[in-house]
Amino acid sequence: MGRWSAAHWKTATFGWLAFVLVAFALGGAVGMTSIDDSEPGPGESGRMDRILDAGFQQPAGESVLVQSPTLPTTDPAFRAAITDVVARLSKLDVVQNVRSPLDSRNTGQIAPNGRAALVEFEIRGDPDKAVDKIGPVLDTVEELQAAHPAVFVGEFGDASKIDAVVTAYADDLGKAGLLSLPITLIILVLAFGALVAAGIPLLLALTAVFATFGLIALPSAIFPVAMQAPALVLLIGLAVGVDYSMFYLKREREERAAGRSEQAALEAAAATSGRSVLISGLTVIVAMAGMFLTGDKTFASLGVAAITVVAIAMLGSLTVLPALLSKLGDRVDRARVPLVGRVRKTKGEGRVWGAIVDRVLRRPLLSAVVAGGLLLALAAPALQLRMATPGPDTFPQSLPVIQAYTKMQQAFPGTALPANVVVQAPNVNAPVVREAIRRLEQRALASGRMHEPITVDVNASGTVANVSIPIDGKTTDREAVAALEVLRDEIVPNTVGGLPDVEAGVTGLAAQWQDGSDEMKSNLLPVVAFVLLFAFALMLVAFRSIVVAAKAMLLNLLSVAAAYGVLVIVFQHGVGKGLLGFSSTSGIEPVVPLLLFVILFGLSMDYHVLVLGRIRELYNRGESMDDAISNGIKRTAGVVTSAAVVMVFVFSIFATLSMLFFKQFGVGLAVAILIDATIVRAVLLPATMKLLGERNWYLPAWLQWLPRFDHEEPSPAPEAKPAPASA
Repeated sequence: MGRWSAAHWKTATFGWLAFVLVAFALGGAVGMTSIDDSEPGPGESGRMDRILDAGFQQPAGESVLVQSPTLPTTDPAFRAAITDVVARLSKLDVVQNVRSPLDSRNTGQIAPNGRAALVEFEIRGDPDKAVDKIGPVLDTVEELQAAHPAVFVGEFGDASKIDAVVTAYADDLGKAGLLSLPITLIILVLAFGALVAAGIPLLLALTAVFATFGLIALPSAIFPVAMQAPALVLLIGLAVGVDYSMFYLKREREERAAGRSEQAALEAAAATSGRSVLISGLTVIVAMAGMFLTGDKTFASLGVAAITVVAIAMLGSLTVLPALLSKLGDRVDRARVPLVGRVRKTKGEGRVWGAIVDRVLRRPLLSAVVAGGLLLALAAPALQLRMATPGPDTFPQSLPVIQAYTKMQQAFPGTALPANVVVQAPNVNAPVVREAIRRLEQRALASGRMHEPITVDVNASGTVANVSIPIDGKTTDREAVAALEVLRDEIVPNTVGGLPDVEAGVTGLAAQWQDGSDEMKSNLLPVVAFVLLFAFALMLVAFRSIVVAAKAMLLNLLSVAAAYGVLVIVFQHGVGKGLLGFSSTSGIEPVVPLLLFVILFGLSMDYHVLVLGRIRELYNRGESMDDAISNGIKRTAGVVTSAAVVMVFVFSIFATLSMLFFKQFGVGLAVAILIDATIVRAVLLPATMKLLGERNWYLPAWLQWLPRFDHEEPSPAPEAKPAPASA
């Protein structure tokens, strides 16, 4: 591929640009189908949601909170604010069924302390389209707050919370892109010391990202795109795109510095670093494919996005990169930046890492025990990991909608996000069913874990009833889980659930989270087994060593476990929460642990394959095992360090964003890459290889049929000797 691209540089380069433009244009023309979060999920809550959807079309519900720390609801100023809220909302075309707390039938909409009231209403039409109509309502509420400064006026509901989250995600993604590009360019300039050489990896990474943005729209009818997908594409695209290009470019520059011709240097880079890019890319793709086994539409979408951007970045590094290098030649080092020292040292060796590796090889057992013990200590807190679904308490508290939710939760516990008991019967208005619903309400209030106001809605045909019950806690905390267990295990079975010909169950955000978490846990083992099995097989084929493959799995698992431990320390124990700017320590978002596992397992292979490939190359040339280990790590130190710094800084940017998902994702990735590029690569890898010696390359006799992939550049073609001069 490298030789063909170099010989047809115009076809490779302009073909690549055409591919990117066509992919992006196709995506825009086809349009992107996003995941519908209102679709029923797994378990009991999913069944109840389907009954609700079939029973009656429920419009999106919204509430406006009017609250004062000093004024009672009977105060004229307070009542005037409520009256104004009701009047202005009633005038909006998108609003229907406005219910005033001043109406004697709605006394449950006034807080027990008499200092807060709820104005409840609905968004007219399809609830799935409500978020598109919520803008004028939010603007009106903002105007009402300005008109009544003596009280707090804020809104929270089905549509307003989605609008706030979508806006926050979009703002975070824009900020990540704005910050990551200049930081990546600065690091690349420091690594190469020249603008041209620094710009090539960034350019290839960006084109891979843009092409992916277009291509993921094509299968979105089958795999709808998750809200987190664009951020994942940017994150992974920059990481692997820059990594793969740096591996290739650094090796080509190293060979040129050693005196090889431009063509020979390019072919050497293609045969060595190019092979490492291919193996690494395939490993990442296999790891990402594990997300399809979760059975979850969000993970499937993220799997499609990640696999696409990695495949495109890999393809670009193996084709358009050698094409550009063949055209530029040594001009790739043009536009040198004054006063910027290059990371590349004499013969490509890193002095700092060289000193560390030398000491590790002198005391391999001690080094392995200390480094392994440190990673196990970091991983230990992961045993306490608990998952918590994203909810209002995990979103940025600066959002007006979240501020309204917090105050609403204090004044009306559980009202903002209640549990819903769904009752389906031939006739829910029958006396026996109505009596069971009444007993359900009584027992719910008597439990002490559920509160007023409890509302009962019945569909037009009288076959489905939706009983809305405010519960303790904040959706995923212990109080909410305990209330849900009481409702599901005791109250519902002994009331509406015990009637013949009646189907009853619980849904709502807390129930949906519980069922989703149970589903994810049940699918966790197949995903982990799939990733480990196929990554092991790839490493086994690539290096023809069962020891290398098994050790790669073990070291990667240690890195991932240590990253989990750090996540627990930071986001559950709250260490550094002031620095990172978050308040919720309820747990780790469910999508994060599994997503981190597949991504980290894939990305950590980049360094592992590159370093092992160089060690195997030197060993095959005749160097001793110790020399091959030492020289292999030293000669890859510069490129691995530079690539790791890029990754860590880009991932760290995500830790500064507002959404807790991005913070957890960024911290987990940055920590794992940092661990992998330092403790694992510079200590554990050389120490264990030194201890194993020749056994590193052990392959059982029954596996000798595996194909051979030599980890070294092809022998250069013999050069014609000049004819002897005539006498």
